[in-house]
Amino acid sequence: MKNDFKSIYQNKKVFVTGHTGFKGSWLICWLHLLGSKVKGYALAPENDFDLYPTIKGDELCLSEIADIRDAETLKKSILDFQPDFIFHLAAQPLVRLSYKVPLETFSININGTANVLDALRFLEKPCIAVMVTTDKVYHNQEKNYAYQETDRLGGYDPYSASKAAVELVIDSYRKSFFNPLNYAAHQKSISVARAGNVIGGGDWARDRIIPDIVRALQAEQEIEVRNPNAVRPWQHVLDPLSGYLTLAAKQVEDPIQFADTFNFGPEPSDNLTVKELVNFAIDIWGKGKANFAIENNGYHEALLLQLNISKAKKELDWHPKISAKKAIKLTLDWFKNSTNQQEDIVSTLIRDIKSFEDA
Repeated sequence: MKNDFKSIYQNKKVFVTGHTGFKGSWLICWLHLLGSKVKGYALAPENDFDLYPTIKGDELCLSEIADIRDAETLKKSILDFQPDFIFHLAAQPLVRLSYKVPLETFSININGTANVLDALRFLEKPCIAVMVTTDKVYHNQEKNYAYQETDRLGGYDPYSASKAAVELVIDSYRKSFFNPLNYAAHQKSISVARAGNVIGGGDWARDRIIPDIVRALQAEQEIEVRNPNAVRPWQHVLDPLSGYLTLAAKQVEDPIQFADTFNFGPEPSDNLTVKELVNFAIDIWGKGKANFAIENNGYHEALLLQLNISKAKKELDWHPKISAKKAIKLTLDWFKNSTNQQEDIVSTLIRDIKSFEDA
């Protein structure tokens, strides 16, 4: 599908919620390279050193700084732009933060998604929407089992529960207003992409493993590790983004068949424990040490999470390209180089995207 991206997205109007975030910044850069006309809708970046201001994101898209919970402003933004595609990434994405701000997490994730879908009811043209949720939507039984798209949804922490609820909202709108059986009437194709534990250059979020590692290494402090034995499907940001772009492209091909839900993650044999990730990161950095006995402060976090990606491989012909260890190396090298100002960050993103496309 990589060779088809430009033919699909060039000169198309693409609306991206959450464009000022980590994944959103990578996505608008990729879409810009593909020749898309991009409009972003999100809150302002939290810090001047975040990826979006660093890559001068305002030069890559038409940016509207507003709240996804503001239904009328969002609706006007979408209808004024008349998008061909929507990628909905805006969210409160952090598990531990969701314990501190549960109501805000539920409001942003659930109401924000409903607002995007509701605005689509008033868009009088064909449109393809990829609604991004998370690998944490599943009722996690902490077993050595890779969850597939038909498995039961659930969520222990407020973030995971909010995203499982989001899936119900999407399913309701898809059945009630955008039913694939009635596509000829409404001409909206709504899909769901589940991915998580994404790493890559430019992510400075709190309580995410790689940014926490980098901050400790830069400050020459001990890396504090909460759950060293937790297993996660680590993936470089370009792998799930390629999945989203592939899914939307498939929806162009068949807006009925691919108005569906897909997992995007690494190969089953490519999961690593947190301890393995941390030790590998220290090796790449060349120095540092970790404390693997940090208390979890009472917050529940899943210890075992795996995704079954057979459906995406079979139906979308999508395959992850970057192994977990390569993803960690790419990410740590990115932070080392940007810290030492050895490379221009925009050029680094463009190089990585083009290398990924050519792989």
